[in-house]
Amino acid sequence: MAHGKDELLLVDDDPSDVELTVHALKQHPNHPIHVAEDGKEALDYLFGRGHFAGRNAEERPRIILLDLKLPKVNGLEVLKEIRADVRTRAIPVVIMTSSKEVKDLVEAYRLGVNAFIQKPVSFDEFRKVVKDIGAFWLDDVQPPPAEVFGEDPPPIC
Repeated sequence: MAHGKDELLLVDDDPSDVELTVHALKQHPNHPIHVAEDGKEALDYLFGRGHFAGRNAEERPRIILLDLKLPKVNGLEVLKEIRADVRTRAIPVVIMTSSKEVKDLVEAYRLGVNAFIQKPVSFDEFRKVVKDIGAFWLDDVQPPPAEVFGEDPPPIC
């Protein structure tokens, strides 16, 4: 299985939210966190483009925590590109956003998000939500096997 050292990709442009998220996930030291500050950087990282041209795109993150309101490329466009590519479509994506718009929720699920979480306002609630996400996706859930990312899907019987 090609998971980049079982890392987590955090895509968020708010330094306070990044700091809180990283701090809350420190209980998972075997899961390094890569932070992308905008949607373009996240896509370049995932697909080994631009500044990340030397990165092995076969080393996929275990999970992607994705904000919606991002500079350069918004979170829904990032999700759309992730789901459109066989190399990334099975990576679990959890949207964490302050958006309360139903249209964002509907579109995210239409595009194949695994979970949609509204960021809590209080520090303690935010920390608890992120810890719970980490415990579930990094400790409890079996990651997709490498075969899921192959170009030829198995035959449907």
